[in-house]
Amino acid sequence: MAPLGRILIVDDEPKIRSFVGRALAAAGYTPESAGSGAEAVRSCGANRYDLVILDLVMPDMDGRQVLRELLSCRPDQAVIVLSCVADVAAKVDLLERGAQDYLTKPFSLAELLARVRVRLRDEAHEAGGPGLAEPRPLMPPLTAPRHSGTAVGEVIKAGHVMLDVGRLVADIGHGPVPLTRLEFLLLRELAEHAGESVSKGRLLASVWGYDFDPGSNVVDVCVRRIRSKLGFELIKTVRGEGYQLVS
Repeated sequence: MAPLGRILIVDDEPKIRSFVGRALAAAGYTPESAGSGAEAVRSCGANRYDLVILDLVMPDMDGRQVLRELLSCRPDQAVIVLSCVADVAAKVDLLERGAQDYLTKPFSLAELLARVRVRLRDEAHEAGGPGLAEPRPLMPPLTAPRHSGTAVGEVIKAGHVMLDVGRLVADIGHGPVPLTRLEFLLLRELAEHAGESVSKGRLLASVWGYDFDPGSNVVDVCVRRIRSKLGFELIKTVRGEGYQLVS
């Protein structure tokens, strides 16, 4: 599958650049990073990015100055501002200066990814191209029908697995087994892609949002719990990739 878009992450904190970059890569984007405002300006002058995610407070250049120089170089550059500055005046100021969106730190990784998808889709539509496919919400409500498998009312079917949304139980033919909310969400995400590998990064973004770094083993722990309840054969480990619900 072709990359969904090239994104520059501008932040002076290496952990944030790494965390966001890995999440974007897991979601299918091509992330690059800049650790300073000056580096961001140079990168945008030499390359074209579908989107820039810009930290507002950096030691070498104020984010407003970086935004001004980016838009001076490329007036159509799409920019999402990430900042610990939460007051409304700052948000209005940055939006009036040309930023398309503003997200306050600490932020939800799930929300950031959703905003990235919406922004890139809108940019594609404004450019007159075919645009990106309609994005699937990262964490839809448990009562929402799903487009993979067959959802009838509040029951989701994928292969031999039946998921009862209202009761948070799974049945593989031996009777209903109660699951925790996180176990249910993870199994439902796998059920949506039955027979396909789902990366740990995608599972983290979909189920846990921003609370855990993509290097965490929380996905593995949750999968082990599900296997202990429903059988080891149900979920296959795809080495170097993630997990797959056996269809």
